[in-house]
Amino acid sequence: MHAGVLLSSMPALPVSLQLWSVRDAVRHDFAGTVQQLAAFGYDGVELAGYGNLDAAGAAQAIASAGLRCTGMHVGFAALRDDPEKVILEAQLLGSPHVICPYFPREIFKSAAVAIALALELDRIGAYLRACNLTFSYHNHEFELARFAGRLGLDLIFDHCAPANVACEADVYWLHQGGKNPAAFIREQGRRVRLLHLKDETELGSGPVDFASILAAAESIGAVETHVIEIERYNHEPMESARRSLATYRSWRRG
Repeated sequence: MHAGVLLSSMPALPVSLQLWSVRDAVRHDFAGTVQQLAAFGYDGVELAGYGNLDAAGAAQAIASAGLRCTGMHVGFAALRDDPEKVILEAQLLGSPHVICPYFPREIFKSAAVAIALALELDRIGAYLRACNLTFSYHNHEFELARFAGRLGLDLIFDHCAPANVACEADVYWLHQGGKNPAAFIREQGRRVRLLHLKDETELGSGPVDFASILAAAESIGAVETHVIEIERYNHEPMESARRSLATYRSWRRG
């Protein structure tokens, strides 16, 4: 089944761009970049820092562009050491989601490390949840290493309360790590609140089976936003962002 056949039959979800996809443009001109993304037809943006602005400036720029902040990536150290600042900035930006985007891969070498990370994420998530923020962990491929027969990523979620730590499933990294993304989504169920739609380059250009992924996401009924992310490019990054959204919209039209 083509992804468009499936997506066109589903209720529309907001689609945002993870701004890491256009990080150089954001670093040079955050406000101008989000204005252009709005003109492309994006509903929102997912933050990875504020480019050449601070949190207040980014909030104003996003609002002026008519976009929403659908989530914000915040480094593990900032989440651990200064959660009060994270909460204040999320509230300023109107971001319902705070996401831990990465844990150092060179440290992630054992079940004990995965479990220790999970317990720390659970603590952070409980703190953020008390302020009505949803906290998620975003995967790469290295968390799919096996420790005593169990995937490291599964160990993380095994040791976090779902109410405290949700999942932002990056479907490309799941694919690259050898885990079927649709199977992972079904296994984690309603824990998957955000979906990173990513392919080898622009959306729909690589090996990722979006039809099965979208079917799995629809079946669990918990995904709130489709987040496009591009890390490798056949075009200039802003053009890649435009083309990826156009592909997504073509799926919507069926």
